Amino acid sequence: MFISKFYNYCGLKNLKDREIWLKEAIKKIPKGESILDAGAGELQYKKYCTDLKYISQDFGQYSGDGKEGLQMGKWDNSKLDIVSDITHIPVENNSFDNIMCIEVFEHLPEPQLAIKEFSRILKSDGRLIITAPFCSLTHFAPYYYANGYSKYFYEKFLKENDFSILEISYNGNYFEYLAQELHRIIKMSDKYSKVNVFVKFMIMCSIFPLLLLLNKLSKKNRGSEEVLCFGLHILAIKK
Repeated sequence: MFISKFYNYCGLKNLKDREIWLKEAIKKIPKGESILDAGAGELQYKKYCTDLKYISQDFGQYSGDGKEGLQMGKWDNSKLDIVSDITHIPVENNSFDNIMCIEVFEHLPEPQLAIKEFSRILKSDGRLIITAPFCSLTHFAPYYYANGYSKYFYEKFLKENDFSILEISYNGNYFEYLAQELHRIIKMSDKYSKVNVFVKFMIMCSIFPLLLLLNKLSKKNRGSEEVLCFGLHILAIKK
């Protein structure tokens, strides 16, 4: 029971905490307003928008079966409302009350142009919800162009495109990130090192005390997220 509880928290909260934050951000949107899910993928966050006018957009080219890095294996683009480049979405100016763009920026060659497009299609006082990695591993290749973005990226490009930032928050911290990668080390060694059973056993024996230590350090964290974390959560409003 102790091990199960421990493994639920040490280095494994990236997705869970991001989705908790996103769900709360969407809850604050008045019922009936429109929301564009930019880079919607398989529409996994449509379930949070049942009281809103939800519209999905994506470029629709990822198939899930790339050969390099972390891949999904399969990917369904068939339910998208709009298939287009995220920097040229075929809608009129001021079309949406809200826009969310979740874990997309690292897959864009020029994410600052997406911010510019969001400013064009978002109504005045409309909200922009963004999450993206601060640091990440290669995934969804070949559509992977950056490891992640710091708060300074958002402060620069959101301001330049008529947005006021309401919130910048960090997901995880240095110790949580290291723990996440320790959880991944067996899978990585299988794919990239082809280690034998004995070495895997030695890895497993080494991981657990390190995770205990990282868990303790994370609980005493005093700002290490400025150096390394899973990602950032951004809430901004168009002027």
